[in-house]
Amino acid sequence: MAGTATGRPPGHGTAESLEEVRALVEATNAEALAGFRIGVTSDRRSDDLISALERRGAQVLHAPALRIAPVAEDRALLQDTAAVLHARPDATMITTAYGMRRWTEAADVHGLGEELMDALEASRIFVRGPKARGAVRAAGLNDAGISHDERTSSLVDLLLAEGVSGATVAVQLHGYTDTTQLARLRDAGARVLTVTPYRWVKPEGSEEKVGRLIEAVVARQLDVVTFTSAPAVDALLSTAHEMGRYDALVEAFGNDVVAAAVGPVTSRPLEDAGIRPLMPERYRMGALIRLVVEHLSENRIQRVGTALGEVQIRGRSVILGGRRTDLSPTPMAIFRALATAGGAVLPRESLQQCLPDAPGEHALDMAVSRLRQALPDASLVATVIKRGYRLNV
Repeated sequence: MAGTATGRPPGHGTAESLEEVRALVEATNAEALAGFRIGVTSDRRSDDLISALERRGAQVLHAPALRIAPVAEDRALLQDTAAVLHARPDATMITTAYGMRRWTEAADVHGLGEELMDALEASRIFVRGPKARGAVRAAGLNDAGISHDERTSSLVDLLLAEGVSGATVAVQLHGYTDTTQLARLRDAGARVLTVTPYRWVKPEGSEEKVGRLIEAVVARQLDVVTFTSAPAVDALLSTAHEMGRYDALVEAFGNDVVAAAVGPVTSRPLEDAGIRPLMPERYRMGALIRLVVEHLSENRIQRVGTALGEVQIRGRSVILGGRRTDLSPTPMAIFRALATAGGAVLPRESLQQCLPDAPGEHALDMAVSRLRQALPDASLVATVIKRGYRLNV
C-alpha cells in the first residue's frame, strides 16, 4: 500500500487542485507509465486524471460510466430540500464537499438559499471528512463532529453515541446510498431524511464506450482501470451483466487487470463483487495516481538480460536500448513466455498454448514471424531446430 504523498496523515488535507495533483507525482519519471494502458471511468474531473496519466506515458481508454445531472434539471433535489426545510432537522450529516456546494447552489437557484442556511445553522452538523468540513465552513457554518477515517459508518457512530432516538436526521448522500448506515440510524429511533445533491445519469454514447472498456478488460488489453465513484462501479458491473460478460470481467480483475479505487465508498461495490482494488491511504485523486504509478512500476515491469542488452516488458510494450514497440496480445503472450523462461528452450507445443484459436504448428510459425517483425530487434527470438524457440540471452 502506498504511503501518503504529502507527508500529511490520511484524510487531513484540503480540496486539491490540478496543481496539487501534479505536485503529488512530480518526482515520478515522466515515462513511468510508458507502455501501460489505463481505463478511466470518471466523468467529473476526468480531464485532470487523464492528463496526469498521459504525461507519464500511459495510453488511456476513457469510458465515462455516469455523469452528474445539471442542478437546474434535478427536481428530486428540490423536493428533498423542501422536506428538510419543513422538518428542521436536529442533526445533519454532510458526506462530501461537492455535495454541500451543489446543495446550496441548487437552493440558491430556486430561491431557498437563505432558508436552507437558517435550517442548517439550527441543526448540529456532522461531517465525513476535512473536505466536507471545509465546504461547511465556507458556507459560514460550523460542524459538531467529524469522522476520524472519512467513512460514513464512523460518522453514524458519532451520532449514535450522542443518541438519536426521536430525533430528525438529514443525510446528504453522495451518489451511492449506504442503506446499511441509514438503517442503523432508523433502528436507533431516528427519523431519517435523505438529500441527494447530485444525481447520476448516463452520458451520451456511454453504453458503447463502457462496452468497449469491458471487452478490453476481459481481453486483458488494459493494465489498470480507475474508479472515482461507487455509482460508476455499479454502472460498469450492470452493463457487464447486460452483455453477458460479468463473470469474465470479475475474473479479469481478479487475475490480470488491476482495479484502483479512490476511497472506501468507491471500493465497496468492487469488494462486494469479489474484486480487491488498490486504494490509497489518502482518499484523493493525486494519491490515487501516485499509487497506480508505484504499483505498475514495482509489480508490472519485467526486466530481462539478453545478448542485445536489457529488455523491459511494460504492459503491451517491449523496450530495448531506448527503442520501444507495442505488441498485440498474441505476440506479447509468446514473448512474455520466452522472457519468463530466461533463455531456456520452450517446446513448440508449449508456445502453441499462447495462441487463441489456431494452436497448429503453422499458426505458431506465423505468430513468431509477426513477433520478430514487431520487436526492436528480430534476433531477440532464436529458433532451436526441431525443438522450439528461446530468448537470445
